[in-house]
Amino acid sequence: MRKRIFLSSVLILMLLVSACSMGGFKADHSYKIEPFEFTNQNHEQVSLDDLKGTVWIAQFVFTNCETVCLPMMANMADLQQQLHDEGVEDYKIVSFTVDPKNDTPEAMQEYLDAFDPVDPSKWEMLTGYSQETIENLAIGSFKTFVSKTPGVDQVTHGVAFSLVNKDGVSVKSYNGVENVPYEDIVKDMKALIKEEPKS
Repeated sequence: MRKRIFLSSVLILMLLVSACSMGGFKADHSYKIEPFEFTNQNHEQVSLDDLKGTVWIAQFVFTNCETVCLPMMANMADLQQQLHDEGVEDYKIVSFTVDPKNDTPEAMQEYLDAFDPVDPSKWEMLTGYSQETIENLAIGSFKTFVSKTPGVDQVTHGVAFSLVNKDGVSVKSYNGVENVPYEDIVKDMKALIKEEPKS
């Protein structure tokens, strides 16, 4: 009889542990973000250390973009609206310009304003670095590409939204141009916000 009670208790415990683990966040990858310190739209310095302890979602855009950046920015603004509607507050949106020579802090601020975000204070529109720096950061930290052809005003770049955890590690990517999985992103961000940083 005691053995049966013991086995039943073990089974119940295993089911509970299994249920808990099913509800947790599952990373698709683990890319450690390299340290950086750049300038935002308010002329403030923003570093990787400043973002540690906060869940953030990143994208690569530029203000003179004639193709993918407009839907990406609009989609990110829509995502922020959904986060707002869900009561999610402890996060950041980080937009790295891939055209730092032309994208001044003022240009980045004007670009952000055009999309009328529900909470502009959550956005870091970053610039103030060299073309080589952003190309290296994109491939080294996010495993995406940024490529500027000399003499051409457009920049080729990846279109993913990259989710970064509290430890500064990119853990998941989503299409930022079309068929954006808003519900999945909101759910994933909520799960990561609940997790304690490991470092």
